[in-house]
Amino acid sequence: MKLSDFDFTLPEELIATRPVRPRPAARLLVAEGAGPGGLRDLHVHDLPALLRPGDRLVLNDTKVIPARLSGQRWRDSAQGRVCAAVEVTLLEPAAEPGQWHALLKPLRKVREGEEIVFEAGLSARLEEKAAEGTARLSFNLSGADFDAALERAGQMPLPPYIAVRRAADARDRADYQTVFARRPGAVAAPTASLHFDRALLARLAERGVDFSHVTLHVGAGTFLPVKEEDISRHRMHAEWGEVGTRAAEEIAATKAAGGRVIAVGTTALRLIETAARASGAIAPWCGETDIFITPGFDFRVSDGLMTNFHLPKSTLMMLVSALMGMERIREIYAHAVAARYRFFSYGDASLLLPPVTSGRGRRAERDMRVSPLWNR
Repeated sequence: MKLSDFDFTLPEELIATRPVRPRPAARLLVAEGAGPGGLRDLHVHDLPALLRPGDRLVLNDTKVIPARLSGQRWRDSAQGRVCAAVEVTLLEPAAEPGQWHALLKPLRKVREGEEIVFEAGLSARLEEKAAEGTARLSFNLSGADFDAALERAGQMPLPPYIAVRRAADARDRADYQTVFARRPGAVAAPTASLHFDRALLARLAERGVDFSHVTLHVGAGTFLPVKEEDISRHRMHAEWGEVGTRAAEEIAATKAAGGRVIAVGTTALRLIETAARASGAIAPWCGETDIFITPGFDFRVSDGLMTNFHLPKSTLMMLVSALMGMERIREIYAHAVAARYRFFSYGDASLLLPPVTSGRGRRAERDMRVSPLWNR
């Protein structure tokens, strides 16, 4: 299967740089079954009427940290002491206490052992350069002191396709965080969850919809492009996640009772499918997952997915194509473009409900023939 099979033309003006307010006012494209047709143009606030009592939404409760830092480094030169700017984006904690893996710009100009000074009394020393523009940094603060300084000095790490259009600001502190964020560690938001507010969650609960919380700390690797034309050669970056005992038991009970398990966001879906790989049924799980969901994947847990609209040729386009089928997702995205839905992290949402089949799992897209419907 080729990377070009997941390409499509997206007008640049459809890339959202701000979310709509209130959150549930975002548009919602509902796609049921294998089609064709069966598409409805609604809004996120219509969810209570679309879901059934006994359905379960799986929510990712990760919390985005203000992982983008602007700092300065000082160096002696023939002209005296010179100051230069350095941009740092934290990726994940390193094994050593107080150290982080991070992206640095410009990495090639920073020497190992150099100190980078940020605001709020925070500084870091470059310990080691690594591959793909990354480095290992050792910070002068740790624990609660580091968290407090990062909260003051850092900015929300907006996705590249937003960051090239505008800088992060105070609004993003709220906009790029879910209302149920609980466990700090992500450097990207589970964006489908950004459409929920407290009032919508209460209305869903009144409808009889249940909720389970899982955690997947979304990493910056979610934005890295796929470079291999043969997608089977692509390797996903690992991300830490956990499905607790309570969540696993709740999801299993919903499946047993005939309710639908609908993941809110591709991160939640990837995590619960990871937790079902060993036995074929959901079970408590904790660790790093690099699961790569492409057409032909055998879904064990997920009966549906609420998700935003994704980049062409991305791993997330491959995931939704696996869930709905390649021809069906082409129809859905062609409709979304024609109807002027807003794309990507701050954009609108879709509710994808594939056909229900019997058996332990559901292998999506058995027929993997590809027709020239997208960019060719």
